[in-house]
Amino acid sequence: MGRVEDRIDPSTAAFLEAQPVFFVASAPLAADGRVNCSPKGNRGELKVLGPRLLAYADQTGSGAETAAHLRENGRLVLMACAFSGPPRIVRVHGRGRVVERATPEFLDLARQLPAFAPRSPDRTPPLVPAGVRAVVVLEVERVSSSCGYGVPLLRFEGHRSQLDDWAERKGPEGLAAYRAAKNARSIDGLPALGDP
Repeated sequence: MGRVEDRIDPSTAAFLEAQPVFFVASAPLAADGRVNCSPKGNRGELKVLGPRLLAYADQTGSGAETAAHLRENGRLVLMACAFSGPPRIVRVHGRGRVVERATPEFLDLARQLPAFAPRSPDRTPPLVPAGVRAVVVLEVERVSSSCGYGVPLLRFEGHRSQLDDWAERKGPEGLAAYRAAKNARSIDGLPALGDP
């Protein structure tokens, strides 16, 4: 039933990129620290960049647990499961890092994600929405696949627009203020985004 690899093969890459939702989980080093699991919508915002590397867009949210944990220890697992079609679960373990919007590397990484890649004949890439606060890069150490027989069949209706709408209403200055207030530290007090 299960399979373990040390890299992402082309079939697994296609599976990961096709899922409309995936989950990431991380934890601090402290024994009493809180473990975090976050769902992520995927509208072309996850890309396997190579057999041992993937990246995804990190939207502004009410917390920044993943960023804090990656900053502290780098441990991350990404999980995707098939809610339609043949049953399958894929977990990708590795070391992650957060490339924040204000860094020089951010735009180059963001433009490798299908949602923000150049599409027009003049190769002008679409703007990266202001709500994207970072790109998370995961260096792959372990890839495991399992049956997914226990995962229910669900019908995908579409992605919600509320987060994009909210970010657009806030604008760049409002988002910067929100991130400073809500995303600078984890719920356990660890430094997260920005330079706290």
